[in-house]
Amino acid sequence: MWIVLAVLTAPWRLARLYSSKWGWILAILLFAMGFWLYSQSGKHFSAKQLGGIPELVPAHHEQHLVTTGIRARVRHPVYLAHLCEMLAWSLGTGLIVCFGLTAIAVLTGSIMIRMEDAELSRRFGPPYEEYKQNVPALLPRLGRRS
Repeated sequence: MWIVLAVLTAPWRLARLYSSKWGWILAILLFAMGFWLYSQSGKHFSAKQLGGIPELVPAHHEQHLVTTGIRARVRHPVYLAHLCEMLAWSLGTGLIVCFGLTAIAVLTGSIMIRMEDAELSRRFGPPYEEYKQNVPALLPRLGRRS
């Protein structure tokens, strides 16, 4: 997939919407936010869980619905971290290719989130449905929780 994307986007690899050092200021903040989200996403999860191993071999792994930590504010923090990182590259570089790939990631990510929500609803039932009603998928609620 990466090779195909590299070949398809090669003609535009240097085309920019803009070139500004100021874009890197916001980019650095987004990179920091993404790295922080990745670190928070790993809390209460093992490397196997983050990699999806329990989903591939469900009979061999005990599964729990995790709703604490960063997941008390956003259901899909890893997707949010990916978005922060991709936006950072787009805003920092100004490259059209980066913005295009970010747009593709937003489209595919929204599909993946819907599919993951459906699978988690099947796996965990009513507790997940209640969690889903109270915690946003991607854009976290800030401030105090009610």
